[in-house]
Amino acid sequence: MDTITIQIIPKKKINSIIPLLQQLNHKTPKNLLKERLAHMCEQNYECVGVHDNGTLIGICGLWTLTRHYIGKTIEPDHVVIDENYRGKNIGKQLFNWIYRYAKSKGCEATELNAYTGNRKSHKFYLNEGYEIYGYHFIKVLRENEEFY
Repeated sequence: MDTITIQIIPKKKINSIIPLLQQLNHKTPKNLLKERLAHMCEQNYECVGVHDNGTLIGICGLWTLTRHYIGKTIEPDHVVIDENYRGKNIGKQLFNWIYRYAKSKGCEATELNAYTGNRKSHKFYLNEGYEIYGYHFIKVLRENEEFY
């Protein structure tokens, strides 16, 4: 694992994250992921990539914003480590990078959401020092009321 590099993915290469996104979320069609990523890149969104000898093996979206209750914060989003690389301390390396990056941007905290069924991630985040402060609620406003 000496060949691990972590850096922001240029927005022009954002579609390179789609295969890893699909490991996390099988419901959203690929064409819709491309549309949404393009729109996100127009907003306050960045994506950090973890590479092993040039191969993308991990991703984490980052949203930087200011909250009235905590100040300037960075929100890791859709964290995915390729199934073949899990359990190899890659997540720990990624989050240490995120903490340094957040501090360099003047952030005072990080906060995140995790799927309720992803219990391994819950254990990881708790071990990282995150505390559960609330629930993330979603109401789908589409006519079909489906989540995708």
